Amino acid sequence: MVAWSAGLLLYRITPAPQVLIAHMGGPFWAKKDAAAWSIPKGEFDPDTESALDAAHREFREELGVEPPTVEWAELGTFAYSSGKKVVVFAGDGAGFTASAFTFGTFEMPWPPRSGKTASFPEVDRVEWMNLDAAREALVKGQRPAIDALEKALRELPGA
Repeated sequence: MVAWSAGLLLYRITPAPQVLIAHMGGPFWAKKDAAAWSIPKGEFDPDTESALDAAHREFREELGVEPPTVEWAELGTFAYSSGKKVVVFAGDGAGFTASAFTFGTFEMPWPPRSGKTASFPEVDRVEWMNLDAAREALVKGQRPAIDALEKALRELPGA
């Protein structure tokens, strides 16, 4: 069965386009930077929830803030090498203040084989990055979303 995720990719033009992405939390990602960032997103069941509703829910859960009330355009569905599919929506985040986050948490056995469980933030920081930096920072399966956004921005009236 295919695992589905949905996420919101905020962008702003300052004067070059930037996107808001999150560095993944937890011990596996702590000392990594390249290919350790993600669009705020999470899993959903397409039989019980729309991708856009799930993307909004996951944004709130991961970042602890409401996503901005803007028009959202579906950029596409992008497949990971594992087969997981991610539906990404883009919205103009020019007025979004990227602060006051309260990151969601998850639990996992830690340290390994210790029999103990520890709690970690789902993400540990959020930043605006230009598109080239975001391509390098994002996990491989999400990089095509940056290409799709770049294409969509070129097609905007007045671009």
